Amino acid sequence: MVRFFQSTATDPPTMIYVGRDKEENEDLIKHGWDEDVWFHVDKLSSAHVYLRMSPGMTWDNLPEALLNDCAQLVKANSIEGNKKDNISIIYTPWSNLKKTGAMDVGQVSYHNPKLVRYVKVAKRCNITVNRLNKTERIEFPDLRAQKEEHLNKLAFEKREHQRQLDNQSREQQRLAREEKERNSYDRLFENTGSMLSNKEASMLGIDLEEDFM
Repeated sequence: MVRFFQSTATDPPTMIYVGRDKEENEDLIKHGWDEDVWFHVDKLSSAHVYLRMSPGMTWDNLPEALLNDCAQLVKANSIEGNKKDNISIIYTPWSNLKKTGAMDVGQVSYHNPKLVRYVKVAKRCNITVNRLNKTERIEFPDLRAQKEEHLNKLAFEKREHQRQLDNQSREQQRLAREEKERNSYDRLFENTGSMLSNKEASMLGIDLEEDFM
């Protein structure tokens, strides 16, 4: 089971999703997307919250209002963190999550600790949490299948983009060849036009044969 939310801090709204428990978190860790950003309460137990970035977003430059929505949702889904003020929420790209066989279920570390950032949450904001909760929907997605479909779509778009680039390159080469041929013809006609016939030379009093000799 996965809980999905919509943050209206952006237009169009951005999707945020949360695992039900630590077993569900294992699947989320395994089948996350490169467009996902992972959130968790620092040094406390909490739900794993994921933000799925829209096109054009970068994880290190998220809109402040969207970042606040994610942080409030994490705090609200932490039994201990929800009761405390002035807590820190950590976040990092999904691709930076590190999972080894020696770790407990739902536990993660990081490939690069320098890619982990923090946001302070002074207090729970009920207005924000209630707004997010009104958008909640519960689904039972096939996370593996969804990721495979997503990767296939990206691969297709990449091939299509490369095909368009190849077509543009061939068209540019064709135009360059035609331009080169036109220039060659123009030079040929210029040279031909500068040559005089025997009749024209005679009229000008020029003896072509004597010049040639």
